[in-house]
Amino acid sequence: MDKKLQVAPIGVFDSGYGGLTVLKELQAQLPQYDFIYLGDNARAPYGNRSFEVVYQYTLSCVRWLFEQNCPLVILACNTASAKALRTIQQNDLSNIDSTKRVLGVIRPTAEVIGKHTKTKVIGILGTSGTVQSNSYPIEINKFFPEVAVYQHPCPMWVPLIENNEFLSAGAYYFIEQDLERLLSQNSNIDTILLGCTHYPLIEPILKKIIGSRPITLLSQGAIVAHSLDDYLKRHVELRDRCTRSATHKYCTTDDYTIFEDHSRLFLGHRIKAESIQVQ
Repeated sequence: MDKKLQVAPIGVFDSGYGGLTVLKELQAQLPQYDFIYLGDNARAPYGNRSFEVVYQYTLSCVRWLFEQNCPLVILACNTASAKALRTIQQNDLSNIDSTKRVLGVIRPTAEVIGKHTKTKVIGILGTSGTVQSNSYPIEINKFFPEVAVYQHPCPMWVPLIENNEFLSAGAYYFIEQDLERLLSQNSNIDTILLGCTHYPLIEPILKKIIGSRPITLLSQGAIVAHSLDDYLKRHVELRDRCTRSATHKYCTTDDYTIFEDHSRLFLGHRIKAESIQVQ
């Protein structure tokens, strides 16, 4: 990013493509703001990696976004939010730049999810890393201690989505199997969070499997966008550092041509991207 232009975009980070579903909602909710998206596709997926590896990868990408003059970075990745966000906030920001902020997608979701359930029983579908971190039950309990939370990991879903195989008969089998395994844990589950930013792409399939059962599916994009809008209104000093000329920049640590091809699937249109390196 050319700092001579004095562009201070909001950074949006994901291990791959899924964060584009969040970015799409951010652009719709906050169309005046500048955004720069970074997908760490060269090292994706993060879902099955250790806490330390996810932390190191995420920190390197946050540092890169800070170097692009971002005053605020959104971790539009549940695994990174679960395994890296708190350490970065508590240990690293003060050493890098205490005036900058890094936010995730788990807390905004936890703050509102309890309002959607009538039975007070919800389910979480996520990557293995997100589920193993237990971040959602912990965070939801802070806001809605009366709500019971059940989880199920879906390690096949991200590869199926990123390889554009999620509409195949084989993919339907895995999706149905994982959904039913979650629902079998408690027959009163009436709200299911799609706890990975890739999963909105298979929401129509999940609705088909659910059928007439009274179950609400929640995606995170709109929730995170509304939360960020509220956050910027409450933190005027940070909001005023975020430039507003409606520019959007897309970067990847892998081949930019592949990223451009996949972006159509997540955004509904093709974009121009560039390949970058992070340390």
